[in-house]
Amino acid sequence: MKALILSGGKGTRLRPVTYSTAKQLVPVANRPILYYVIDNVVEAGIRDVGIVISPETGDEVKRAVEMYKTREVRFTFILQEAPLGIAHAAGISRDFIGEDPFVLYLGDNLIGSGIKKFKEKFEKDRPDALILVKEVDEPRHFGVVTFDEEGNVTRLVEKPKFPPSSFALVGVYFFSPVIFEEIDRLKPSWRGELEITEAIQGLVDSGKRVIAEYLDTWWLDTGKKDDILEANRVVLDEWIKRDIQGKIDERSIISGRVKVEKGALIENSEVRGPAVVGSGAVVKNSFVGPYTSIGNFSHIENSELQFSVVLDGAEIRDTRGLDSSIIGKRSRISGKNDRRIRLFVGDDSVVEF
Repeated sequence: MKALILSGGKGTRLRPVTYSTAKQLVPVANRPILYYVIDNVVEAGIRDVGIVISPETGDEVKRAVEMYKTREVRFTFILQEAPLGIAHAAGISRDFIGEDPFVLYLGDNLIGSGIKKFKEKFEKDRPDALILVKEVDEPRHFGVVTFDEEGNVTRLVEKPKFPPSSFALVGVYFFSPVIFEEIDRLKPSWRGELEITEAIQGLVDSGKRVIAEYLDTWWLDTGKKDDILEANRVVLDEWIKRDIQGKIDERSIISGRVKVEKGALIENSEVRGPAVVGSGAVVKNSFVGPYTSIGNFSHIENSELQFSVVLDGAEIRDTRGLDSSIIGKRSRISGKNDRRIRLFVGDDSVVEF
């Protein structure tokens, strides 16, 4: 089996951060989202991985993948010239897939489990498609699936105004190569894209076997700012263990599950977990509250923040009350304030109070 990871698109819902980086590379607990996807693929035993990239961020994605520490996997990069839909991305990858079954995995999706058990189910039962579904509160934002009384997939519709069910398609799909026959028949939807939901519907309508597996863990589609903060919270809460490798002076307090990476320095500060302080970062005379990740070589001084994501090289000085914020790479936040602040700041920005 092969894997096809989608890491293209323009990430418009995550701007301004995605003006200068791919949305799949936005860090959660100081690791790019894409790395968690690759983790799941590798843990499932898949060693031949295609990654669909865009012209705008493709080189950055390539560099990030090169830094992913594994020699077990062969990566192939496939350029999607324009964001014309998930089915389009799969279609242009046909030469890479060949006659092999494959898992199609959206590179900005995080799930609370691996995919190995779903891969084994697909290989054992040999359907034409295996889709993952999850019951959600706002299904109109997703592809929606309906079932008959026996649990068979009957209908799939993309982002319906009036959802026919509350079951959403999770961004992980297992296919046999027969899916390409349905992709060839597609025409652009009202969104101007080739919809994977319509391709799967074609399988259902032509009598092909499509089965659904219910995801019983959490699932996060990290397309917007609050999604990133929630993903950071969940990953820190469930996967981070206490690991102190950096330098902590005797005036500092480290409480709970805090990861302080090698080369980090914490002086006269409190870091309350779950939290991560990246390599080379400095936290001085400050409070870093729970569910916060501090990027590599960032500098936090005379400040207070919590429930936030601070990217590499950012500086926060003399600022208190920072909460539920995303601070872009190499940005500078400074100035005194007396109230709670929420910021969403792109790379290389300056904010002064």
